[in-house]
Amino acid sequence: MARDLQEQIKKLIIDRRLPSGAVLPTEPDLMELLGASRNSVREALKALQAMGIVEIRHGFGTYVGPMSMAPMIEGLAFRTVAGHYRGEDSLLQLLQLREAVETGLVSRVAGNVPPGDLAVLDALVERMEAEATAGAGLAETDRAFHATLYRGLGNLLLSELLEAFWDAFHRVRTDLVELPQDPKVTCRQHREILDAVRSGDSGRAEDAIREHFGNIRTRLTATVPNETSRLPNERV
Repeated sequence: MARDLQEQIKKLIIDRRLPSGAVLPTEPDLMELLGASRNSVREALKALQAMGIVEIRHGFGTYVGPMSMAPMIEGLAFRTVAGHYRGEDSLLQLLQLREAVETGLVSRVAGNVPPGDLAVLDALVERMEAEATAGAGLAETDRAFHATLYRGLGNLLLSELLEAFWDAFHRVRTDLVELPQDPKVTCRQHREILDAVRSGDSGRAEDAIREHFGNIRTRLTATVPNETSRLPNERV
């Protein structure tokens, strides 16, 4: 019954074409529409809120939620941590998933990145190089590079999915293992990715991405299992 009510509320949102932030019918209205008790409706709404599908604002009402990837990130992070402590290569598996997605995408953007985005990518690599020289963390600059690289595809869902993989991997990685890096190597690899994409050579771009992730994979597999030392939030 609870699952059925959840599906009916989701169908209501779809049928009425309600956007994020739109007001949903009140509890009494939902009870009448769905033929369900107040407690059943409330339980269904709570479950949908946990998924980010609805947002309950106490004293104000219930709204269509942001429908973000946050629940997916939480699930990926928890599954990876649990697997890690069971002796599984769960962190490596999550990295491989992200690598597979980006390897497939980079050939599509090679030669097709808008000039404005190329200029932004140039500036980001230069900033990354300056941060490496100064001994500063590369986290946010590195993250911005990957987000900018694919945004020209105009696929919002894809962008959110990449962010979900990124967040889950790095949240878990910084908690579980020490992953030392050479900032100069990281900068060089990003420069190579950018040069390959700019040239329009999809094969070279794929090779650059594979080298980049291969370096991360090598460092990851060389770490001591279950190590809990925390480092600054390095991004890759």
